[in-house]
Amino acid sequence: MTSRLKDNINSKYFEAANALTSKKARRRIVAYVESYDDIYFWRTVLTEFENDKRYFEVMLPSKVNLTRGKKSVLMNFLEGEPLGRDMIACVDADYDYLIQGRTRQSRSVLDSPYVFHTYVYAIENFQCYAPSLHNVCVSVTLNDHRIFDFREYFTQFSEALFPLFVWSVMMYRNGLYPKFSITDFNRIADPGGFNVQNPGASIANVKRKVHTKINELQRQYPDAKDEYLATKDDIRALGVTPQTTYLYIQGHHLFDTVVSPILTKVCNLLRQERQNEIFYATAHKTQKRNEMSCYENSLQDIKVMLKKNTGYTTSEQFRRIQSDIQSYLGTD
Repeated sequence: MTSRLKDNINSKYFEAANALTSKKARRRIVAYVESYDDIYFWRTVLTEFENDKRYFEVMLPSKVNLTRGKKSVLMNFLEGEPLGRDMIACVDADYDYLIQGRTRQSRSVLDSPYVFHTYVYAIENFQCYAPSLHNVCVSVTLNDHRIFDFREYFTQFSEALFPLFVWSVMMYRNGLYPKFSITDFNRIADPGGFNVQNPGASIANVKRKVHTKINELQRQYPDAKDEYLATKDDIRALGVTPQTTYLYIQGHHLFDTVVSPILTKVCNLLRQERQNEIFYATAHKTQKRNEMSCYENSLQDIKVMLKKNTGYTTSEQFRRIQSDIQSYLGTD
């Protein structure tokens, strides 16, 4: 049995199952996602649209062979017509959104009414949404002292990267990614040696690396200026701005190499501040010891809390996903 035939049978199965249920029963819509972490994110997206007429079940593409990943999710849609209104695919945008249909996969993501994407590169970019990072620090350390301006830092970080990011998208649109891959870009987008008291030094380091790489690319592609400017205008029209570039770079790199190390250093200072308050408080030694133990037992893991962060729900990009879901559901 071909995958296309099997997938169409699956779609017909869900449609038939919904048709056979009582008119008072809720319609079940299956949402296929890429990985376990994606289940929680897309549940956050879809919950708002559940009512007494419908509900969503978010799941991996296969329970039989445990296959995961974007290609596994999209397999249903790459070989023929969309499978039906009772089965949808929810995936990371990666570069498929920004390259605007230059590849088969990009077209399948953008053209199907049953495929929904994140607009930003991946769910990790949402989890690292700068305006929400202070709240993550509070959840980790139970200290609400604002000792670092995450919004300003990631605005500057984004502005430093934006000129090179345009080059990255342009290279991928032209199929030249072996000449300048996302991995190459990530090496440059590593702040390195971040210091909470002097964050500007890491921004300067990124700017220096960006400047060096752009000079190299300009020498390799001396006639690319017009296309570069057109690409810049195009991706800005798609929602990428110099101040929000960090949302569109590779999500795992942003999460693991940029945001987590910064949060770790900020949270370490906040923990130390709270511990010092307890240590120097006017209280009996036993009381201090009990208070310190209580505080330390309440501390949370940074990456765990970052993955649970839902502060991105106020972002423009998240609202675009909601708008797409609403359009798909229509007046149903």
